[in-house]
Amino acid sequence: MDQMSPDNINGVILAVSSSIFIGSSFIIKKKGLKKAGASGVRAGEGGYGYLKEPWWWAGMITMIVGEVANFAAYAFAPAILVTPLGALSIIFSAVLAHFILQEKLHMFGILGCILCVVGSTTIVLHAPHEQKIESVKQIWQLAIEPGFLVYSAVIVVVVAILIFYYEPRYGKTHMIVYVGICSLMGSLTVMSVKAVAIAIKLTFSGTNQFKYFNTWIFILVVATCCLLQINYLNKALDTFNTAVISPVYYVMFTTFTIIASMIMFKDWASQSGLKIATQLCGFVTILSGTFLLHKTKDMGNSVGGSGRGSVSMPTRDTPVFTNSGSGRSSSSDKVAS
Repeated sequence: MDQMSPDNINGVILAVSSSIFIGSSFIIKKKGLKKAGASGVRAGEGGYGYLKEPWWWAGMITMIVGEVANFAAYAFAPAILVTPLGALSIIFSAVLAHFILQEKLHMFGILGCILCVVGSTTIVLHAPHEQKIESVKQIWQLAIEPGFLVYSAVIVVVVAILIFYYEPRYGKTHMIVYVGICSLMGSLTVMSVKAVAIAIKLTFSGTNQFKYFNTWIFILVVATCCLLQINYLNKALDTFNTAVISPVYYVMFTTFTIIASMIMFKDWASQSGLKIATQLCGFVTILSGTFLLHKTKDMGNSVGGSGRGSVSMPTRDTPVFTNSGSGRSSSSDKVAS
């Protein structure tokens, strides 16, 4: 294992701080969404009453602070190092949901959190060093290479299909629709965020990058993608269990971000097969942790129900990839509880 560079260390510190703020924002925003839904049309049904809720705005401010720290992290470290640390926001969110929203976390959920930490640590310790970028034009050249153009086109087409076909039909019963939109667009957001962050870093170093039109195109992409993600993430939070949204969103977002970074920045080009395999093992460990969090999300509420401390499997599950037949009532009950 190579010694971590100063830039990578700065990126890790910023990414960890970001995860703490973002994990908290999920819970604060959920409280605002629940209060707004109790007195008006819920966000999951197209309502925007949450815009009048102080709790929701407090959550937004917390998320913005976390995103700013995350934004800065991408200026120092590669995406394959920064993005997996989002697992810490899952843990923080799940623990706060347990104590504040009474969305109980089972002992297997705790094990899932530990697996997320172990997997993230493995990736961090074997992550590649940041490339030497001297101009935003270098990033632009990477972005217009055929491989990344094809990837971007596929993402845009899939997102359009999800929004215009699947969301009206299955959005309220299949969490994968909302989370899929956010995750797919998120991979493009991260690539553009990294470009803008590097542009700001170079500008502060004395080389103005905002005189290039490329920088402003990246800024436009960031703004557009972020607005889209915020809208559909609100719908997901209002419709489904927070303890489930966080890990599933993390897994999908991280997967597509790593793929995008691998295609655009070629992060693994200078690494040995052993290091790449180790990072993949770390990522599989994270997937195992998030799987545990998902499958045991309702077990915490079953513990102690019979007075003997027994654990019963949930009779209803939040549908993710397929329709369970009772998904609509299940999701409504979760919001009302």
